[in-house]
Amino acid sequence: MSPPPADGPTPASPGRPAPAPPARPVTPSARPARAPRRGRDRRARIVTPRPGLPRVTGEPPRTAVIGGGIAGLAAATALAERGVRVTLYERERQLGGRLAGWPVTLADGTPATMSRGFHAFFRQYYNLRGLLRRTDPALARLTPLPDYPLWHSGGLRDGFARVPRTPPWNALGFAALSPCFTARDLAAMNPRAALPLLDVRVPQVYERLDTISALDLLERIRFPEAAHHLAFEVFSRSFFVDPRTLSAAELALMFHIYFLGSGEGLLFDVPHEPYPRALWEPLGDYLAGHGAELLEGRAAECVEPGPRGGFTVTADDAGRHHDAVVLALDTSGLRRLVNDSPRLGDPAWRTRLRRLRTAPPFLVSRYWLDRPVATDRPGFLATSGYAGLDNVSVLERWEGEAARWAARTGGSVVELHAYAIRAGVHRPAFQERLLTRLHSVYPETRDALVVDERHEWRSDCPSFPVGGYRDRPTVRTPDPAVMVAGDLVRTGLPVALMERAATSGFLAANALLERWGVTGQTLWTVPTRGRSAPLRALARLAAG
Repeated sequence: MSPPPADGPTPASPGRPAPAPPARPVTPSARPARAPRRGRDRRARIVTPRPGLPRVTGEPPRTAVIGGGIAGLAAATALAERGVRVTLYERERQLGGRLAGWPVTLADGTPATMSRGFHAFFRQYYNLRGLLRRTDPALARLTPLPDYPLWHSGGLRDGFARVPRTPPWNALGFAALSPCFTARDLAAMNPRAALPLLDVRVPQVYERLDTISALDLLERIRFPEAAHHLAFEVFSRSFFVDPRTLSAAELALMFHIYFLGSGEGLLFDVPHEPYPRALWEPLGDYLAGHGAELLEGRAAECVEPGPRGGFTVTADDAGRHHDAVVLALDTSGLRRLVNDSPRLGDPAWRTRLRRLRTAPPFLVSRYWLDRPVATDRPGFLATSGYAGLDNVSVLERWEGEAARWAARTGGSVVELHAYAIRAGVHRPAFQERLLTRLHSVYPETRDALVVDERHEWRSDCPSFPVGGYRDRPTVRTPDPAVMVAGDLVRTGLPVALMERAATSGFLAANALLERWGVTGQTLWTVPTRGRSAPLRALARLAAG
């Protein structure tokens, strides 16, 4: 178990309602949910913090954590557990950042929770799962899905449930079981071009591959066209960008984390209730119980270094003094705050931040339908070749709130995702086309009436373009009392997406704790190099 055993869950603090007791999804056809596999790849690596005191002594330092997403919550947790006086500023009225949820009322009068959609909690997200264990030691609020199915509009079907978890048998098993790989395809591949994928290390992978795109790398390897579109394009678009613009280094890192470097496999868990109830409300209460002040609905407007040290953080035109600051913001928020804080950092650091860009817009459409989808439809399905539709979720398969609505009405709650949408697209027309794609994937939905629908258009995910690695911030900044955390941050570790956010938040806390002589959070990652000596030797052939 990766997190230090803090004090355990604490009662709700004044001003924050106690979370409702968890409820498991119940549908007429559902089996009882199993607890997610605890697991830990025996080759996973431990990252130990510098030794120090277990808690701060004397007057506790005051730290502003700006941003209440995964990165900010991780930083706030590690600091508050060790006696630091934490004030967390969050612009929205909910915690969770891009995994937040908020209340809505459906057209039939039912209260419901809307969010920015499905996220997979992979088993190799050690540090994120460690954060969640603060309030859920057995991870009972997560439930496993049985497969990661992939469908192409041309009829190809694939998945990972039958693929071995451990490299290199997973790669061999996938090639043997997948309809995307024929003997002729395998013979046509360029194995030498694929050798760098066998020994991925950070930052060396960026030095080698950040100058070409993910698509360029796949073309060099001569991946079969079917595998390219069905499997690898699906994975690259999980970064919310087109593979033609995604750095090949980021794709290689993804292969390492999820496939070639880890023995955890490509199966995952999902929260069994909406994000606020399952994850963030309990964690908010836990933080408040450790003395953290949570300022939800309060956006930090400026960070001003003080003449005698420390910083004044201004929110709602009122300034408060802090000894240190963690900037746990998305790309646009970080650029905006630094721009409005002219004395923060140095010119070179500020220039690099100005060059950061966000990924193209994406859409999450959720439909409450008056009839069910077919009983054999999976809870999650990744799609390719459906002209914009990237995945489909049937929420009542795993989320309690949706399951209760479906059981009461006889309907279904279906969610559609579309990534890397062209700028300037006519949004209502695109939403309608996406619904038409659902009818192609699940024909039984064609005659369904829409009880209600919600659409979330966003464009705030980080971009990882070719050549962009050098501009991304590190956790440490030119000011030793200012740290940066988030999924855009360079951590020096093989982590990505939500796990990068959690890991960077803990690293930011550890860097501050080190200044105060306090030991920080122990971290875990997938292996930090190729899985085995023979594979690493093969990879060296490509570098030679």
